[in-house]
Amino acid sequence: MNRIALLVGGVLVALMVAASTMFVVDQRKVAVVYMLGEIKEVITEPGLKFKLPLFQNVVFLDRRIQTLDSPENRPIFTAEKKSLIIDWLVKWRIREPRQFIRNNGTDIRVLENRLSPVVQAAFNEEVTKRTVGGVLATEREKVMTDVRKRLADEAASFGIEILDVRIKRVDFVANITDSVYRRMESERKQVANELRSQGQAEGEKIRADADRQREVIVAEAYRDAQKIKGEGDAQASSLYGEAFSKDPQFAQFYRSLEAYRATFHSKSDVMVVDPSSDFFKAMRGSGAAAGPAPRK
Repeated sequence: MNRIALLVGGVLVALMVAASTMFVVDQRKVAVVYMLGEIKEVITEPGLKFKLPLFQNVVFLDRRIQTLDSPENRPIFTAEKKSLIIDWLVKWRIREPRQFIRNNGTDIRVLENRLSPVVQAAFNEEVTKRTVGGVLATEREKVMTDVRKRLADEAASFGIEILDVRIKRVDFVANITDSVYRRMESERKQVANELRSQGQAEGEKIRADADRQREVIVAEAYRDAQKIKGEGDAQASSLYGEAFSKDPQFAQFYRSLEAYRATFHSKSDVMVVDPSSDFFKAMRGSGAAAGPAPRK
């Protein structure tokens, strides 16, 4: 039993020693082998690797592309002395692990804390040479390219490689933003008032034109109506004249009826005349004409 226990113990010790000599390098990592506090080897190839137990230890660095965002919004003055707030980001990765560790240690956050002021200073240098319009539109791409070139030397001293520099957002500082918004609001109101005035003037013009066309149409319709009425009256007069010429007594009777119709509009109408006058001749008839004249 003692021999078996010793054998098992020996196997376990051997496994522990073997395990302490082996480590795996992930393809996303860089392995830095230290020996007595100094960098002994940098391993970039993935796979199973070996080291001396007790004397050597391994530190892993992330070799993937990292993103550094602007940590704070500091105003930058343009060539016009206007303050801008620029949000930026930088894409970088470790290029020289030995140089990276010598300058920053193994903590990426140390590198980011040192790199942020450098990026901000590069943006200051480039923005102060340009106008607001240039930073916002015409020279935006040039600003990012020039900042990347400025960072190249600093990046080499940090042991990293700058892959890209981007401007995410450009804005004015708070007080300038408020004044810009107020000016934009005033300009929009002015444009709106001008459009309303133009609309009202156009509306008045349309209404005046419509009224003029209505008057013309009514006048032309009245003219045509009067013309048609005149033609009708002329034709009626012609027909009446032709009919009356054939029977004069009927003509006189018809005229009397028209005179009665024009005279007596309602039951309240009163007329004091001699009933023997020619006006009532149609009412008397032939018998009335031969008899004595009625009293008034």
